[in-house]
Amino acid sequence: MSDRRSSPRPAVADGSTAGYSEAADALAVQYEQVSFEEVHREVLHLLPVAPARVLDVGAGTGRDAAALAARGYRCVAAEPTAELRAHGERIHGTRTVHWVDDALPELPLHRHPGRFDAVFATAVWMHLNEAERRGSMARTASLLAPEGRFFLTLRHGPVPEGRRMFDVSAAETVLLGRSYGLRVVHRSERDDLHGREGVRWTRLVLAAG
Repeated sequence: MSDRRSSPRPAVADGSTAGYSEAADALAVQYEQVSFEEVHREVLHLLPVAPARVLDVGAGTGRDAAALAARGYRCVAAEPTAELRAHGERIHGTRTVHWVDDALPELPLHRHPGRFDAVFATAVWMHLNEAERRGSMARTASLLAPEGRFFLTLRHGPVPEGRRMFDVSAAETVLLGRSYGLRVVHRSERDDLHGREGVRWTRLVLAAG
């Protein structure tokens, strides 16, 4: 299956984190305008029981990781954009969230080995091309503990200038997860919480075991 870019096509988009360093200040404000509970309200009932171990991939400012830590979870936040990590450490601190400079598909996590009861990838998957998605699903499946759950969102619609995004369907993602032993336990659709025209989201939760 070949990738199709979401429309309109961005002018510059080299690498999954393209455009994020330059926009980090504005993005930090945007990310913090909505709460963890607003973003994930449809799947809060699927969270493991605290103090489970949780990995937030592409953590941005750490909004989700900090909220999970406040709920009693042991959280690792992986964010490859230094500017966003700096904002996250300033806003949420480093005492309850363990920050790492790591990214999919490799996601080595040398300082935090072992498996996780939940992995979050919020607004991450659509930045990965087909080969990267395959590698990322394999890596995520290997990181999940038995009965662990993978929480992810897929963005659909116009691509911001300078970003790299692909039109990734829920069906493709579910099928890819199944090939690595993950089954779908939740699927839903919602409009964009920031009110951006033409943007909508798919929410998926895939479970191991």
